[in-house]
Amino acid sequence: MLVSGRGSNLQALIDARIAGLPIELVGVFSDRPQALALKRAAKAGVPALCMRVAEFGEEATYQRAFFATVAASRPDLIVCAGFMRLIGDAALASSAPMINIHPSLLPRFRGLHTHRRVLQAGESAHGATVHRVTRELDGGPLIAQVSVSVRATDDPETLASRLLPLEHRLLVACVAAAACGDLTFAPNGDILHLGRALGAPLQLSENDELLDCG
Repeated sequence: MLVSGRGSNLQALIDARIAGLPIELVGVFSDRPQALALKRAAKAGVPALCMRVAEFGEEATYQRAFFATVAASRPDLIVCAGFMRLIGDAALASSAPMINIHPSLLPRFRGLHTHRRVLQAGESAHGATVHRVTRELDGGPLIAQVSVSVRATDDPETLASRLLPLEHRLLVACVAAAACGDLTFAPNGDILHLGRALGAPLQLSENDELLDCG
């Protein structure tokens, strides 16, 4: 997992693993030494490492070194969860597929401050999306989504607090689907669910199943 902040999605995967999800967390990697996610990883006995860009002088050199270190852990899947960097060619050349979780119903509201922007736009629904990472910010192929209604009384904080548990469930469901082989990633960039290319993002059901509604 690649993280820059508090690591609540990391904690969701740690908890799911403890509850029986058949995954191994082979490493947590961060660009920020103060990231709470590093402490969560250490507490769970997961190898954790911080590499700061200041130690490498420029972004391209940094990313080559960073993602070479990630690749050395031999992951089957790389999960970005609050990793606050634009991903460059060095990362995308990795043999492991890379996914990201973003707090909006992509392709709407890419980038930062999604809860505030959703409210400013007068949207009736908000949500989270898991997508495959490409060079385009939050622009990779969509994998799965979950939605939450926007209330008239919502502010960015209340909206975020109601979405976050659903975000955790969505990420765990996607990682679980990849772990059991229901979700696979083709070399050409296609995403396959049960052997079929996705025509639309999967939807998270109330019992945490990923439903193909395409």
